[in-house]
Amino acid sequence: MRNWSVFTAKFGGIEIRIHFTFLALLIFLLLTETARGGSRVIPRIFMLTGLILVSVLLHEIGHAVVSSQQGFPVKGAVLLPIGGLALTDPAVQGESTRNLRTEILIALAGPLVSALLAGATAVVFMVMGSIRNLWLPPLVTVANLGVSFFWINLCLCVFNLLPAFPLDGGRILRAWLAQTMELNQATRRAVTFGNVFAGVFMLAGAAINIQWLMLVGFFIFMAAQMEERTMMFQSVVDAVQMEDIMLTEFSILSPADTLEDALNKAVHSLQDDFPVVSSGDLVGIITRQTIVDRLRAEGNGYVQGAMSRAFEVASRTESLGSAFRKLTSRGLSLVPVVDEERLVGIVTLQHLMHSMGLLAESKRLRRQMEDQM
Repeated sequence: MRNWSVFTAKFGGIEIRIHFTFLALLIFLLLTETARGGSRVIPRIFMLTGLILVSVLLHEIGHAVVSSQQGFPVKGAVLLPIGGLALTDPAVQGESTRNLRTEILIALAGPLVSALLAGATAVVFMVMGSIRNLWLPPLVTVANLGVSFFWINLCLCVFNLLPAFPLDGGRILRAWLAQTMELNQATRRAVTFGNVFAGVFMLAGAAINIQWLMLVGFFIFMAAQMEERTMMFQSVVDAVQMEDIMLTEFSILSPADTLEDALNKAVHSLQDDFPVVSSGDLVGIITRQTIVDRLRAEGNGYVQGAMSRAFEVASRTESLGSAFRKLTSRGLSLVPVVDEERLVGIVTLQHLMHSMGLLAESKRLRRQMEDQM
């Protein structure tokens, strides 16, 4: 999901990322609104895009709060103009999806937030005596940002209730399907529903010349593909074992090595991370950058004084997904693989990401070939 998105901030421990489709939305608004109002409306175009972004962010915060209350904390969210895609711990994601009641509560939290925002905006217009302005077209326009905010949130609420995965209604559909079938199969069927809705929106928008509908269809299609790839990616990493991808030829260091000797070995190695082994036992981990930093700051010393003793190990039969969670949860860059307390291989974060990407792409290509047969 992180592809084609940029990190923007952390909110309550949740990593917030903005997907490139917001750039597509901004370009769309610049083209359509400047054609009507000229260059003078450009600042208001950015303000309108900001209102959509804030509305989506609040929508996703609603999901995140309820998800955490249900015991499934959200680690991050990728924001799209139609909503967001949550990044949760893969170890518990399947459990939450199979629990229909939990998934319904989490899914409805976002539309509820959007409905409350729309309702609060309507109350403000009512107090000001201009409630009629909410129904005067155009509904979403740079000319009246208050009216636009009302319709943005009302549309976020209504559209997300449609059974078009990965919209919130589509997530409820997937959870319902997962009651009687395997999760990956339920996801694929829900994605099919999402693609159908995306196609209908794009065709309807083209037929009746409503560009917003075409844009919504495009966003739904993009989000559905992202979710499907994420699920496929997860199914791959949980099926592959460490012994299938671990590096068996690697360099090691000794605690008694000097940092200059370690740097010389690092120069002649493609590794960025090195296991530190004493008498056959793994005693620490040291990175190429740590070696360089210590030499610069303190001069030559010993590996023992610079190595980190905080590391995780994995067994040969442990899943790729498990190793990935160990690396990311503790901010590590290397996982040694042991067999009967003997170091038999290593997996680095860079190597792991490369392997997972290739495995997921391989599975996708195999599935395409099976569908064509």
